[in-house]
Amino acid sequence: MTTALKPKHQRLVLVVLALVVLIGAALLAIWGLRGQASYFYVPSDLVASPPETGKAVRLGGMVQEGSIKTLPDGVTVTFDVGDGKVTVPVRYTGITPDLFVEGSGVVADGRLAADGVFVADTLLAKHDENYMPRELQDMTDAQAKAVVAETE
Repeated sequence: MTTALKPKHQRLVLVVLALVVLIGAALLAIWGLRGQASYFYVPSDLVASPPETGKAVRLGGMVQEGSIKTLPDGVTVTFDVGDGKVTVPVRYTGITPDLFVEGSGVVADGRLAADGVFVADTLLAKHDENYMPRELQDMTDAQAKAVVAETE
């Protein structure tokens, strides 16, 4: 006597097996990425509820006017990031992006040190909607459109 599954039951077994595999894959992905996520803070949030010291976070805001200072080693830069309410001191060692200037937007990946200084590992400078690459600044609109069209 054979106990073969009916086609209806075979499909049900396959669907259940596929769901188990998908759930397992999702759990493995979450477990593998658990330490890679970084939370985004603006200065007000960072001061109001600071993350634990050494936890990877992302800080975003505006570079405050008159705050950029290069230390004597030549590669370490300190500056303040603000959101209109609060400012947070930031220290970054490395080459700053070309768009990194006072009054511009910045996103810094790093950690909050015990002394309250945000130690940045990477800096991303943001520009506004009026940004124009240096190469296109001296061109007329027609010339700039022609150059853009050539690169597409």
